[in-house]
Amino acid sequence: MPLTSDFENVLNFRDVGKIVNQFLGERRVREGLFYRSARLDDATPFDREYVRDGLGVKTVIDLRTKTEHLNKIKKREAQASVPSLVKLNAALTEPVEIPGLDYREIKITGRPLELFWLKQLGWWDFLRFLCLFVFGYRMKAIRIIGEGVMLPRGLVGLGLDTLDNATVEIRETLSLYTDPTVLPSVVHCTQGKDRTGLVVALVLMILDVPIKGIEHDYGLTDEALIPEREERLVEIREIGLTDEWADTAKDMIIGIERHLNDRYGGLERYLDQIGFGAEDRAKVRETLLY
Repeated sequence: MPLTSDFENVLNFRDVGKIVNQFLGERRVREGLFYRSARLDDATPFDREYVRDGLGVKTVIDLRTKTEHLNKIKKREAQASVPSLVKLNAALTEPVEIPGLDYREIKITGRPLELFWLKQLGWWDFLRFLCLFVFGYRMKAIRIIGEGVMLPRGLVGLGLDTLDNATVEIRETLSLYTDPTVLPSVVHCTQGKDRTGLVVALVLMILDVPIKGIEHDYGLTDEALIPEREERLVEIREIGLTDEWADTAKDMIIGIERHLNDRYGGLERYLDQIGFGAEDRAKVRETLLY
């Protein structure tokens, strides 16, 4: 079972090794080292202590964009000004980052991927995007990409775009699983669904976990995010996406595997191409396999 029930106000948190091992019926992936989650921004004092001291997490790998971080700060400031919310969660008056943890911010949708998406826009939408972005209307600008690029490409399409265009960021993220001194770690984006799901899938593929096991872990996200579904739908609609984007894509993992095989000749050739070679992969296996 996911560990979400152990938290007061953190969703979609789980020990990937434990989930995979339970599904496979064998001890394959080391437990207590490789966690995934939705955003930790609203963690209560209990949650923050549990992550740091109870689970011993050392590193938080945050895959979110600058816009998401700005929205995080605005939301925190608004919540901290409401006494009734602070009474429910005293951590709202504290910095978002949990003291004592090492935060690694890796914007997985980096500049090459952003440029790729912008190139998919027509010239008029591109000009509209630039004007809105330059004058500070970030969410309205992002909505143009949401409606014009993300929506027609779909969740799986965006995942494949990320594989092809965010190679530097993917290599940087995977490298954090080669060093035992940064573990245990928790990787997250906003929902812990798509960007996090892609990273987790690649790590599990490196560990030779069967596709069914990877799909099982990925699919647990739908149930884990039910408590904040309505809030998530508001965020999704704001950037021009439909309600289906609140859920996982049933063909995401098999789509990733197929794309790696068809375009690159397999996982290892893809990883070689992005600079995450055989020695790096061996370190991941040494670190995360029993």
